[in-house]
Amino acid sequence: MAKPSTHLIKALIDTAKRLDSGASYSWGHLGKCNCGHLTQTLTGVSPDEIHRKALSRGGDWGEVSDDYCPTSGMPVDQLIRTLLSEGLLLEDIAHLEELDDPKVLAHLPTSLPRHLKRNDREHAAAYFRAWASLLRTNLAMANEGAIR
Repeated sequence: MAKPSTHLIKALIDTAKRLDSGASYSWGHLGKCNCGHLTQTLTGVSPDEIHRKALSRGGDWGEVSDDYCPTSGMPVDQLIRTLLSEGLLLEDIAHLEELDDPKVLAHLPTSLPRHLKRNDREHAAAYFRAWASLLRTNLAMANEGAIR
């Protein structure tokens, strides 16, 4: 699970808001899909540039992150390195693309199903908000433990 930080939590919430406000969303476009949208938020790189860089390896974000190499110098690995520096783990990238991390799904509002469609804008936004909620809880627990 990603290392919780106020910066990452804000990025997740901002990404959900951007999706809610009608930002271009396309699960088949590596810059406009679930991971593409979070990458936009965390890097400031345009969707088309993210797509171009991610295509340097090929596959979806789960496959791209499986082949991550910190020393390759490939543009996609530079993007992934930025995501990792923000606290994400490689497994978070794969889960985000599929919207299937059980810990995140447990933080969804009860009105939503526990199985989200990976290519649904509203489901992606709900996942981002649930993930932010989980990280907020984890951050509060970590801060509480540090005070003791």
